[in-house]
Amino acid sequence: MSKAHPLSKPTKTVDSKNKALFGILFAISGVHLLNDSMQSVVAALFPIFEQSLGLTFGQIGWITFTLYMTSSVLQPVIGILSDKKPAPWMLIAGMCCSMAGMAGLGFAPNFWTLLLAVVFVGFGSAVFHPEGSRVVYFAAGGRRGLAQSIYQVGGNFGQALAPLMTIFIFVPLGQRGAVWGTLLALAGIMLLLRIVPWYAAELAAKGLADRKAKQSGTAAANADALSTKAVAIALGLLLVMVFARSWYAAGITSFYQFYLQRDYGLSIGAAQVPLFLFMAAGVAGTFFGGTLSDRFGRKRMLLFSIAGAAPLTVILPHLPIFWVYPVITLLGLILQSSFSVSVVYAQELMPGKVGMASGLITGLAFGMGGLGAIVLGTAADHYSIAQVMYASSVLPLLGLFGILLPKDRRD
Repeated sequence: MSKAHPLSKPTKTVDSKNKALFGILFAISGVHLLNDSMQSVVAALFPIFEQSLGLTFGQIGWITFTLYMTSSVLQPVIGILSDKKPAPWMLIAGMCCSMAGMAGLGFAPNFWTLLLAVVFVGFGSAVFHPEGSRVVYFAAGGRRGLAQSIYQVGGNFGQALAPLMTIFIFVPLGQRGAVWGTLLALAGIMLLLRIVPWYAAELAAKGLADRKAKQSGTAAANADALSTKAVAIALGLLLVMVFARSWYAAGITSFYQFYLQRDYGLSIGAAQVPLFLFMAAGVAGTFFGGTLSDRFGRKRMLLFSIAGAAPLTVILPHLPIFWVYPVITLLGLILQSSFSVSVVYAQELMPGKVGMASGLITGLAFGMGGLGAIVLGTAADHYSIAQVMYASSVLPLLGLFGILLPKDRRD
C-alpha cells in the first residue's frame, strides 16, 4: 500500500486545538495593508514618473522587476533564515527600511536613484512577509484558510489603493506626494509595537513544544513524510500556477492602464477605475477563497481560481469599454481567490517550515512575475501595448496544471 500523502492526514499541533485569535489576525492584517500600500505607491506613480522623468515602458518594467525581485524573491531566503531563528524585531526593522524608500521615491531625480529607493521599499517588504506569515500561523488555531485570508485581505486591499492614490494624491501633488507614504510606515510601527511582544511569547512557547516533540520522535516522523517525491512534484506544479497568475497580474497592474489610455482614449484618472475594480474585487476574492477552501478543499479552489479565470482574461482585451468594468471586476474576484489558498496549501506541504513555504509562494513565485513585467514592457516598446495585452491574456491557461495536484485532506 502506497504511503499516504502528507496533505491527506492532519498534523496535530498546539495551534490546531485553540481558537483563532482574531485580535492578532486583524492587527497583523492591518500592518500588511500598510506594508503593501507602500509597495502600491510605486505602481501608483508610474503615470507620474512617465511624465516627470520621461520613462519608457521598458524602464517601467525594470522598476516593477526591481520591486518584485527585492520584495519577493528575497522572501524564501529570509524565510529559511527566520525558520531557523525567528526574529520578531525584524518586523519593525522592515518598516523602517520601507519608510526610507518612501522618502526616496518623493525626491528621486532620475531613473537610477528611483531604482535605489524601490530597493529599500522592496527589501522592507521582503523582511516583513515571512515573519508576518508566522504570526498568522500562530494565531490561526485550526482555521488556516480563514486566518490566511484575513491576513492577505489586508495586503490586497493595500495594493488596491494604488489607482486611488494616483487619482487623489499623485495627479494633484506629483512625485513629491510619495513622501506622505512615510506616515504609513509610522502607523505600521505603532501596530507592531503591540504585536511583537505577543509574537515573542509564542515563539518561546513553540520552542518548548518542539523540544518535547523531538523527545517523543514526532518531529522525525513528520520529516520522513515530507521527503516524498509527491511533495516536490506538488510544490513544483503549485509554483507554475502561481507564477502564471503573478505574470498576468503584473501585466494588468503595470500596463493595462496605458492600454486603456491609448486604445480606448481614457484619461489617466479614468484609466485607474478598471484597475481599481480589478484590485478591489481581488480583496473580496482573497477572503472568500481562503474561507471556502477550509470547507471545500485547497485543490478545488486553486483550480476554480486560476483555470476558471482564463476565459475572462482571453476576452478582456477585445471588449467594448462598457463591458470592461463588469468583466474585470469578476476577473479580479475569481483570479485572486487562490491567493491565500496557495500559501496555505504550501504550508501544509511543508509543515514546520512556515517561513520558507510562505516565502516561496508570496515571494519567489510572485516575484518571478516581475520578470514578466520586463518582458511585457520591452515588448510594448518594440511592438504595441495592445499586442502585449493579447499575448499575456493566455497565461492563466497554465492553471490547468492544477489538475495534477494531489488531493488535500478536505478534497
